[in-house]
Amino acid sequence: MAEGDSADPEGAGSRRVKGVREATVRTDSPTLDHGASTRLVVSLAEVGLGSLAEVGGKNASLGEMIRRLKPQGVRVPEGFATTAAAYRLFLRANGLGPALERALSGIDGSDLEALRAAGQACRELVLAARLPEELIEAMQSAYQAMAGPDGQPRAVAVRSSATAEDLPEASFAGQQETFLHVVGEAALLEACQRCYASLFTDRAISYRQHHGFRHQDVALSIGVQEMVRSDLAAAGVMFTLDTETGFRDVVLLTAAYGLGENVVQGAVNPDEWLIHKPTLEEGYAPLISRRLGSKALRLVYGDAAAGEGPAVRNESVPEEERRRWALTREEVLTLARWACRIERHYSEQRGTPTPMDLEWAKDGLSGELFILQARPETVESRRGGAVLRSWHLREPGGEPIVTGRAIGSSVSGGLARVINDPSEIERFQPGELLITRRTDPDWEPILKKAKGVVTDQGGRTCHAAIIAREMGITAIVGTGEATRRLQDGQPITVSCCEGDEGHVYPGLLAFEVREQHLEDLPRTRTRVLMNVGNPEEAFQLAAIPCDGVGLARLEFIIANQIKVHPLALLTPERVASSREREEIARLTSGHDSPTEYYVDLLSQGMARIAAAFHPKPVILRFSDFKSNEYARLLGGAAFEPKEENPMIGWRGASRYASPAFREAFALECRALRRVREEMGLVNVIPMVPFCRTPEEADRVLAEMAGQGLVRGEKGLQVYVMCEMPSNVVAAEAFAERFDGFSIGSNDLTQLTLGLDRDSSLVAELFDERHPAVKTMIRLAIETAHRCGRKIGICGQAPSDYPDFARFLVELGIDSISLNPDAVLSTRLRIAEIEGELVGGVKQRDELTTSLAK
Repeated sequence: MAEGDSADPEGAGSRRVKGVREATVRTDSPTLDHGASTRLVVSLAEVGLGSLAEVGGKNASLGEMIRRLKPQGVRVPEGFATTAAAYRLFLRANGLGPALERALSGIDGSDLEALRAAGQACRELVLAARLPEELIEAMQSAYQAMAGPDGQPRAVAVRSSATAEDLPEASFAGQQETFLHVVGEAALLEACQRCYASLFTDRAISYRQHHGFRHQDVALSIGVQEMVRSDLAAAGVMFTLDTETGFRDVVLLTAAYGLGENVVQGAVNPDEWLIHKPTLEEGYAPLISRRLGSKALRLVYGDAAAGEGPAVRNESVPEEERRRWALTREEVLTLARWACRIERHYSEQRGTPTPMDLEWAKDGLSGELFILQARPETVESRRGGAVLRSWHLREPGGEPIVTGRAIGSSVSGGLARVINDPSEIERFQPGELLITRRTDPDWEPILKKAKGVVTDQGGRTCHAAIIAREMGITAIVGTGEATRRLQDGQPITVSCCEGDEGHVYPGLLAFEVREQHLEDLPRTRTRVLMNVGNPEEAFQLAAIPCDGVGLARLEFIIANQIKVHPLALLTPERVASSREREEIARLTSGHDSPTEYYVDLLSQGMARIAAAFHPKPVILRFSDFKSNEYARLLGGAAFEPKEENPMIGWRGASRYASPAFREAFALECRALRRVREEMGLVNVIPMVPFCRTPEEADRVLAEMAGQGLVRGEKGLQVYVMCEMPSNVVAAEAFAERFDGFSIGSNDLTQLTLGLDRDSSLVAELFDERHPAVKTMIRLAIETAHRCGRKIGICGQAPSDYPDFARFLVELGIDSISLNPDAVLSTRLRIAEIEGELVGGVKQRDELTTSLAK
């Protein structure tokens, strides 16, 4: 078993709370008028998903995991819970019910002053009341049973769990209070009473009204668990889907140093990983993406145990620690495996796929991992799939004022309102964009009026991100400097439609929203594939019905994410510019070596595209920069020749076996091998571009084999681009060396017609439909099929020209790969063409039969 996967009957997470006295209240008690006998305190190990009404969603879920998932190695801190009956006993014993009902009667959640007054009145009533003696005794008994071998009281976490909490209709995330590092009976009882009072914070009252819960129908259970000493290690959040796109096949894991509240509340920018679930469950290690966070603060224990100061406090994290990952690779994989087990169990229990929202922590004393909370994810998992909605800027935004993590993919424009505290709500007008350091549940009345939110702090799992998704507003988190760079009242556009990185542009930019209807799409014999360049868009693009990826380009990853010429990483001493050397050093810091930086980022980009469309085929083309394009990368000028016509110069296959580039190509092979063999994404099919001769193909295949990529071994297929007349004329020889062809219609057109497609002087002559080009395409398809090889085309001509699409379908081409915006319309056109062709054949056959008779 992997680290953390074995059950641990003697570990900290497996200690059962023994000796819990199940105090009960009988029907003849003057404080209750229903039930035969009702428990006030119960061990978490004795509750489960069927206990929702008794202990609320959070505690019922904890009990379910302790009972059902602990045998599978999932560690959960044990403890006890007060019940909903205990809360109602508290209200009745103090006569609070009628007073609270009067205070909340007729409250309008949009009347913020009235909301504040009502909330304050309710909290004062609760805090002034006394806990019933029988409840106090039951809690003291349960807490004493948690004492360590030395008899000293343990530090515990005291968490609220509303009985309507974590139902599908609402997340209730963060609506009631949690108190950490609570030590001693007096502190425990005080924390419990404050939990009861937190049921009447302004935000909790407003949230219940917004979601249609009657105040009197919601009761509060309190969970008491032994503290996991993550103050000495790390903690964070996991989702069993991608929170921005709803893509179901990944675990999103975030981590920061110290107690996990900093991650939940967005006080830090955490480390982040994406793990591919299907191949993880097959035994691979598919860390398809990782991003190092700044982790500037660490939430640790305060001096409350000594009777001084707060229970927890933040401290600054030294710079050296910030540059390190908060978790090891094995710890990430262990948590991801647990997430998969939890999701599978909850899906089975609910009878429907149930993505999960989880909190976890690592104990710094024992080194063990724990799950602290588990609840169904309530936003992306419930979105309808019949319509694909996408946002697009109609004009370039120029240089953004600030950037951060994009939440969702929408765009919003309006006036920036810089607010540092929710008490300034009067300054905020409906439709404005909230600019602040970070948010917590107190900000929700403002967020309900906002068109979007931009924060200095936080990651994809922080409060601002979760609530923005739930409310459907545009959000960018973790900008670091939005409150400083954006001016109060400044017109801005907040754009999340350009990938994982969100941009805030000056002014109000024009944008459009496009909708594509996905229902009842016909199946086609001709496979309809997609061209993908940006890995950050892959999860969203995978929602478009298609048969895989016909062209995944490495150039986007190299130019936009790596940014450095591979030879500048292999031989940095040849880079003359000190500025470039410093920038390369900055980019590669935190990696084992400069070349590992290249392989790591390249493999992540490959893997993200492959995972998005898994198990469908993803044809990934090796790098095909021209020399002038490579020269523009950092350090590139030192390694690239100046060619008169780079379009037909040192590019594609001619580079791979060249002594001047062989080591750089080896990095691409290492990245591909990592994706296939370590991550298990064997749906990736590498493709060699611009391969002029069969002899050149032999040299490239030999280079690949030298790097462990042997065609035919471990299911490895290799394709070749068919983009030169030599590829068509010698197609039989190429078919002996490759498993498939992809027609590159742009290069094939320019080289067949003898023109430079970058030259405006001959641009009007460029036409894929020219008879000479169509003859080449016909020969290529016929030869490939005669040799038993698949052949497709990647280009826009089939979507731009219906007659060209018909030409390809009539020839029996195996696949057509298109830009994402053309996939659906072209699929419909192909289905229509295929229907007409089948109908024509059927009609001809019927006529022939009739004549024969």
